[in-house]
Amino acid sequence: MSGNEYPCTIGVEWIFENGQVRVKAIKPSNDWPESWRKSFEYDQLEIYGQRARSGYVRAYANRRAATLRLLTEAVPPGSSVLDVAAAQGNFSLALAELGYCVTWNDLRADLADYVRLKYETGSITFAPGNAFELAFAERFDAILATEVIEHVAHPDEFLRQLAGLARPGGVLIVTTPNGAYFRNRLPRFSDIANPSALEEFQFQPDADGHLFLLHPDELRALAAAARLKVEAFILHTNSLSNGHLKLEPLLRVLPDAVVNRLERLTCNAPFELARRMLTNMAVRLRAP
Repeated sequence: MSGNEYPCTIGVEWIFENGQVRVKAIKPSNDWPESWRKSFEYDQLEIYGQRARSGYVRAYANRRAATLRLLTEAVPPGSSVLDVAAAQGNFSLALAELGYCVTWNDLRADLADYVRLKYETGSITFAPGNAFELAFAERFDAILATEVIEHVAHPDEFLRQLAGLARPGGVLIVTTPNGAYFRNRLPRFSDIANPSALEEFQFQPDADGHLFLLHPDELRALAAAARLKVEAFILHTNSLSNGHLKLEPLLRVLPDAVVNRLERLTCNAPFELARRMLTNMAVRLRAP
């Protein structure tokens, strides 16, 4: 494999101009549960424009752009989409507003009402529960699992479960940190002798809940084992864009054009170099 197999979509501007989610302005209340407060902290960065953590904001914008591009290129508005472990529902809301029939899912059922607070328009239903136990009367045209697979003890079983929820010929969009990134210190999944030992630690939110990080070759192998075809693959977000290596202060002073140009250069580097320099990956998988 040489070169990046699919062009990167980078830069905050793209997503602000193409499907930026419109949500009701909400303010935290003293009677909010802790899960809502934590979700609002992320929303401050992801949808309300707070730039206190510029690296997180840019990395999220890149992931959002790549995710929406992979999905909207594959299935048209009106298609059914299952958003697995959707947390505060920002992808669910954005896709509903773009005309998709979205089903929101998360293990934390109390977050459904938080998502409802932000809802503006579109078709969205709620199906809280464990992703491994989900069952529906009809299969979905597309399934979204963003930053989830690294939190489950059995990513192979996870992909097979999602594949079973997709209609024949449907797509899965999976995003996850890139384990081949040179600063990663977590093990490969394939290096874990007994994945069952991780079960007591799985489903924890945020980066502290990462059990391992998949490398590009592992993601491909897991997809093949689930009889899923890798249709498109994106590596994105370098150390500067993510604010790593103590580069966060530079993001506050460098022009966006400079940061975006460096992002493009690293995205378009030969694959063996790009996989070491870029922090995240997104993949579109096609069900048989």
